[in-house]
Amino acid sequence: MEETKQQATFAGGCFWCMVKPFDEQPGIISVISGYTGGHVENPTYDQVCSESTGHYEAVQITFNPDIYPYEKLLELYWQQIDPTDPGGQFYDRGQSYQTAIFYHDEKQKELAEQSKQALQESGRFNKPIVTPILPAKSFYPAEEYHQHYYKKNKAHYEGYHVGSGRAGFIQTHWGEKNEK
Repeated sequence: MEETKQQATFAGGCFWCMVKPFDEQPGIISVISGYTGGHVENPTYDQVCSESTGHYEAVQITFNPDIYPYEKLLELYWQQIDPTDPGGQFYDRGQSYQTAIFYHDEKQKELAEQSKQALQESGRFNKPIVTPILPAKSFYPAEEYHQHYYKKNKAHYEGYHVGSGRAGFIQTHWGEKNEK
């Protein structure tokens, strides 16, 4: 019997920090760092960082929805970002570091919109939730050295995760149990 597979694509600032939280969850088949949402085919990291391609740094997650449903992915996603910041994420500023949920079908769009509304209504944040929900576009995997950076360069990753302000933000808004 073939495993059920779906894809989810999330932009949450630096893609290094977006892989680890999803990578070791049950039902997650793969997490790939890459670029999406822009107008240049096969962009490089330098091109995306130049803010001229329209791409976001993002992760594309292949998952088994029978084990880890899309709703749980959304829940975990919101816990990794500052959804009230329209200018980037933490230390990283600019369009390529902005947040976005890229939906792959109408059901994902509906679930993303519901989760965004629920987060806004929860009162957890005192500013509006600005993360857009956009149709998925071509996804281009990032260069190999960016893939699973948290495993390849553990000390640098951990320092960046804390130094960028992401770890403290997650701790403040979601508590220790969700710190990844």
